[in-house]
Amino acid sequence: MTKSAEQARAFWVAGPGRGEIRAEPLRAPAANEALVRTLYTGVSRGTEALVFGGRVPASEYGRMRAPFQAGEFPAPVKYGYANVGIVEQGPAALVGRPVFCLYPHQTRYVVPAAALHPLPDGVPPARAVLAANLETAVNVLWDATPRIGDRIAVVGAGTVGCLVAWLAARIAGTEIELVDVDVRKTAAARALGVPFREPGAARRDADVVVHTSGTSAGLATALELAGYEATIVEASWYGDASPAVPLGAAFHSRRLKLASSQVGAVAAAQRSRWTHARRMELALRLLAHAELDALVTGESPFDELPALLARLTSSPGYTLTHRIAY
Repeated sequence: MTKSAEQARAFWVAGPGRGEIRAEPLRAPAANEALVRTLYTGVSRGTEALVFGGRVPASEYGRMRAPFQAGEFPAPVKYGYANVGIVEQGPAALVGRPVFCLYPHQTRYVVPAAALHPLPDGVPPARAVLAANLETAVNVLWDATPRIGDRIAVVGAGTVGCLVAWLAARIAGTEIELVDVDVRKTAAARALGVPFREPGAARRDADVVVHTSGTSAGLATALELAGYEATIVEASWYGDASPAVPLGAAFHSRRLKLASSQVGAVAAAQRSRWTHARRMELALRLLAHAELDALVTGESPFDELPALLARLTSSPGYTLTHRIAY
């Protein structure tokens, strides 16, 4: 049997809170396409948990589509966007190279060659599962527009929050605090070289605040930490939930600004010059730093993915990024 006649295997959300692995037809690649064998995928804790739980609101079905999604929300749907693999067939310049693609959890797949991003030298495939989250963090900071010497608070020490804090700490003179209620995340912050604080110990009067916790309590903390006329960038996505936003008290007297950030569009300040591809290439170059390995807190084989997502959705424990090995 030739490779083009084989079947692949893919993870599908079959219904709210229920996943399964299905056989997928695998056609031969056309002249402008490539066949990729997956090495690793990453589970995006926030968004994928909402998709797995059937919590994408109907108003967002179109906007929340992943680039190579199959099926429709709420289910059955094949969803995901952190795939690292090896090119088996395709353009000669790509064959044998490790690549990143915004593709769901699937053993092998065929995509346009232009959708593949070769990994730079010095970026191991196992770490490259962080690329999509790092691209998000880059966009969040572009939206936040921090300046040299700013006091920056990042509330929520999940993967994206940790990456935002790590990037912000590389701006000259900045004072960073990564704020979270879960002290187990201190280890990741320490590995990234970023100070960790519980909410009660965090410094007030921040110049920029980024919120990534996805909770009403975290948003309240973000508003509390912001200084006069500061901007709070809301990078959490709540799905179909309606978080409480405490806009009373001193919100108006301190003239605070609450702004959204979302990775689907390049931040407005950069959009005239930066494409999605250029932004992804930047994220991949930034992954050359070995300390980012601290953000991968677990690894499981592909066959365990249905049970794993059910567990992460119902009882996540201490998980930042969970890597799937193929």
